[in-house]
Amino acid sequence: MLTKRIIPCLDIKDGRTVKGTNFLELRDAGDPVELATVYALNGADELVFLDITATHERRKTLSDLVRRIAKSINIPFTVGGGITSVEDVRVLLDNGADKISVNSAAFKRPELISELASEFGSQCVVLAVDIKKNELNQYEVFLNGGRLPTGRECADWITEAVKRGAGEILLTSMDHDGVKNGFAVEITARISNMISVPVIASGGAGTPEHFAEVLQAGADAALAASIFHFKEVELPFLKQYLKEQKLPIR
Repeated sequence: MLTKRIIPCLDIKDGRTVKGTNFLELRDAGDPVELATVYALNGADELVFLDITATHERRKTLSDLVRRIAKSINIPFTVGGGITSVEDVRVLLDNGADKISVNSAAFKRPELISELASEFGSQCVVLAVDIKKNELNQYEVFLNGGRLPTGRECADWITEAVKRGAGEILLTSMDHDGVKNGFAVEITARISNMISVPVIASGGAGTPEHFAEVLQAGADAALAASIFHFKEVELPFLKQYLKEQKLPIR
C-alpha cells in the first residue's frame, strides 16, 4: 500500500497566507515562506500553495514567491491559482514548483488538462475540484473560489478530467471548509474508489481523528490549513497518531 500523505495548504493573498471559513471571512495566517519552512521541518509530506489574488501582477509575484519557497524547503510542493496556459505552468515549474493545480480554467476549457499532461506529464497536473451539495442532494462543481455554480455533478467532471490526463484530484468540500467537523468522507470515498489516480481530501479537518477517518475511507492524502497555521494540531503529533492507527504514514 502506498503511504498516505499529510499536506498543509497555504492560501496566498497579496503575498500573505490567509484562511477563512466556507471560503469567506479571510484572516491573516503569516508569511508563506516562513510557514512552509516550519512545515517541512515538522514532517509535512507535501505543501500546496493556492494564490487567490486576482491582479495583473499576479504571475510575476507568484513566480518570485515560488522561487523563494523552492530555496527554503526540500519537500514537493504544488502551486495553483489563475493558471490558464502551458506557458503559465512552465514559469512555475522553472522556478521550482513540483506540480501545478488547475481549477476554473480547466473546467471552462477541458483541453487545458490534456495540453498540460502532454507537455509536462500527468504527474504534474493536479485538478482542484470545489464541491457543494445542491438542492438535488448532488455534489455540484463550483468555480471562481466557490462563487459560481456549474450545474455539473462532480463525479462526472472528475471522470472526464482523469481521462484527459489529470494525475491527481484535490477534492474540497465547501460545506465542510474551515468548519472543523470532519471531512466529506462519503463523497471522498466514492471518488477514490471510482478513479485510478490519487485523491487529496480537503475541507473540514479539526482533529487527528478526522484525518484517520478520511484516510481509512480511501483518500490518498489529507489536506488542511487553519488547524496547522494556528497550531491547533501539530504535525509531529498528528503523524504519530496516524501511525498508531496502523495507517501507512511516512
